[in-house]
Amino acid sequence: MATLAKPNLPRFDVDIFQNEFLADGAREVNAIVTVTATGGGTSGGRPLGVSDSAQDAGAQDAAVVIMVDCSGSMDYPASKMRGAREATAAAIDTVRDGVAFAVVAGTHEARDIYPGDGTLAVASDATRAQAKESLRRLSAAGGTAMGTWLAKADKLFLTRRDIAIRHAILLTDGNNEHENAADLDRAIERASGHFTADCRGVGTDWRVDELRKISSALLGTVDIVAEPSGLAEDFRSMMADAMGKQVADVALRIWTPANAVVKFVKQVAPAVEDLTGRRAEAGPRAGDYPTGSWGDESRDYHVCVEVPAAAVGNEMLAARISLVLPATTAAGAPEVLTQGLVKAVWTDDLASSTRISPQVAHYTGQAELASSIQEGLEAHRAGDVDRATAKLGAAVRIAHATGNDGTFKLLQKVVDVVDPKEGTVRFRRNVSEADSMTLETRSTKTVRVKK
Repeated sequence: MATLAKPNLPRFDVDIFQNEFLADGAREVNAIVTVTATGGGTSGGRPLGVSDSAQDAGAQDAAVVIMVDCSGSMDYPASKMRGAREATAAAIDTVRDGVAFAVVAGTHEARDIYPGDGTLAVASDATRAQAKESLRRLSAAGGTAMGTWLAKADKLFLTRRDIAIRHAILLTDGNNEHENAADLDRAIERASGHFTADCRGVGTDWRVDELRKISSALLGTVDIVAEPSGLAEDFRSMMADAMGKQVADVALRIWTPANAVVKFVKQVAPAVEDLTGRRAEAGPRAGDYPTGSWGDESRDYHVCVEVPAAAVGNEMLAARISLVLPATTAAGAPEVLTQGLVKAVWTDDLASSTRISPQVAHYTGQAELASSIQEGLEAHRAGDVDRATAKLGAAVRIAHATGNDGTFKLLQKVVDVVDPKEGTVRFRRNVSEADSMTLETRSTKTVRVKK
């Protein structure tokens, strides 16, 4: 374990869990990397990634943009638009003094209704009151083009380049019908790395895969709010989490020795997120994987490295794992926050080489749980009941075995569980669309290894 800290900033710790012993000729090394940030709080000190000069000039430490779907469907029923206004007001009340913020009304176009001049306001009692008054102008009419909303948020954030922590909330009730998939993909790509985004779908007429695509690329969360009455508390909670972030643009840097290759990198807690394809080269034999912004929290990552085969008795460093911040100037060097080591030792002791790390085994199961749920629901939509039953049966078995009680309860709303240990299930009749979408949306949420 390695630890590094700065005054008034979070302390980062990293712990590596693995079975370092490999059989003669084996090449695959697996490790769970637990990263914990503590002591950052929600105020005081310069956020990492913001220069001292920017701080001295009075720069805010965070910026938020709330994107509210105002398409015509938000009036059917009218409680959706009413709930969206109340939720946005609750989020505005949660924005702390000094934070830059804006509210965007999204249809087939995007219009910033507050402050309304193409910039970000600075939160105070007065501006929060003005922003809540402006919500009267949120009315339902028009289409849905989420890429346009993201582009507007990106443009607003770019007016304050001195702010390191940028976070958005996106609410919708429908499909992205008024732009094609390529337009949305381009907007997501342009926004990626500029800000993080939490996405919420209200009701059941939106697509999980669309919102998951946005939230995954922008390192946020996705969830369903089945009833509009639940929006306010959800928005309040999301904004409180955003206000707790103190470190922006943190990367998981993995260095490997010659002839070793990183096979995959996945966040596995608090939710499964595959980061493998998002590697950015960071010097000889090193790559950075984005993790976004951090407050007081802990996350787990599964790292798999393929190393050159070696004979019994050999030992090597398979990977060096670091948490780093990018350089704040062109001539500067990245800042290492914490680091740990992944090792490989070849042995002919069968008991040692066949023992699976409990952490690795657990999170391999959690990743399989998520994919089983998603594949099962997809098969059910396609009419393949046998495959759907087999996949959701496997999900029930894994959820039961690993103590993922939250997912197990969601599965019980979709299938009747005959035998949880064996994964024997039957599809329930008349499953609500809300229950099915809730299971799909929350399929990636995991539980941590029991101590």
